[in-house]
Amino acid sequence: MKTLTKEMQTAITPIMALDLLKEGNKRFVNNLKVNRNLLQQANETSDGQHPFAVILSCIDSRTSAELIFDQGLGDVFSVRIAGNIVNEDILGSMEFGCKVAGSKIIVVLGHTKCGAIKGACDHVEMGNLTALLSKISPAVDSETQTKENRNANNSVFVENVATINVKQTVQAIMERSPILSEMINSGQIGIIGGMHDISTGEVQFYPETMH
Repeated sequence: MKTLTKEMQTAITPIMALDLLKEGNKRFVNNLKVNRNLLQQANETSDGQHPFAVILSCIDSRTSAELIFDQGLGDVFSVRIAGNIVNEDILGSMEFGCKVAGSKIIVVLGHTKCGAIKGACDHVEMGNLTALLSKISPAVDSETQTKENRNANNSVFVENVATINVKQTVQAIMERSPILSEMINSGQIGIIGGMHDISTGEVQFYPETMH
């Protein structure tokens, strides 16, 4: 697998970038990892990097973007934070990745059985975690389908909240970053949400979140 160059990155459209991720996830699920020389990629990217995607995912140890999308060094910017939430530092990182470094798509990636989502569902308060989980609270409040057992023991409720959280984060990125919003509206980059099933490894993208 070739290391991405500026020319290769420039030729990639947002739709092509999404297809590259879908193909990579299919390889991961089928245990067909592409053969890469990571040391060679490290050497070839030492003077500059040209990733084609920015992936916002959870810190969960099972949700490594490079692994589940079968990507190598220099291919993706991986932004990881509990609950795949967004704040101004993450927005700034995404603006760097797309506006400065040339990435073509932003993916907001949630995952099943997420501890941060469960914590928000149970209204956990603990140190600095309190402020982080408060950013997931709007998704908890927006889940109106579940009338009883609105807590972490209800797996359906948890997964519903996780999905809502991904979709709200996609919207928040577009609303809170004029730079990214302009790039999305002009077709320079795309944005989409998805969910990683930690049991199967499969990523399901939400077409309705694609912009």
